[in-house]
Amino acid sequence: MDIERGLQRLDRIAGGRLAGRRVPLPLDAKLRHAFRAVTWLLAACLALGVATVVTASVLAASGAEVTFAVWMRCLVVLGITATLFYFLARARRGWYWALRRLQLFSRIFPVVALALAAIPGLYPLWVIGEQILFAVVLIGVSDYLHTDAIRRAFPKPTARAELVTP
Repeated sequence: MDIERGLQRLDRIAGGRLAGRRVPLPLDAKLRHAFRAVTWLLAACLALGVATVVTASVLAASGAEVTFAVWMRCLVVLGITATLFYFLARARRGWYWALRRLQLFSRIFPVVALALAAIPGLYPLWVIGEQILFAVVLIGVSDYLHTDAIRRAFPKPTARAELVTP
């Protein structure tokens, strides 16, 4: 099976009603810079997630208590980051829905992370620090995704916008 066709099937689920909207991306240096910066920031989120898993594993192996909430947080950070990388890869190919999902989740996840970090006793201090750092990095992702270059490259579709069928 062709990989792109398989991804487009997944896109129909993830993209909703705009799954077929694809825009031709200009060869704009500012657009490439924004995508490159987002890639590096998401790589930092991935490294942070891996470091959290390693830290929890080392603590558990040394006999310290690592709660279920911490292990779930480890999995959630890695899952969120993988999802955001998928959206980024699809947005780089011009899929409008993917950019919109990336913009939305890079605004929502920091709020959730900070809200969870504020719950007393839920996480140890080192996880709270990870949550705050994760939120700050995702705020940076959101900032890059709302630049003028991105807005120009991905104009808001009109009601009669032509859709590219996958």
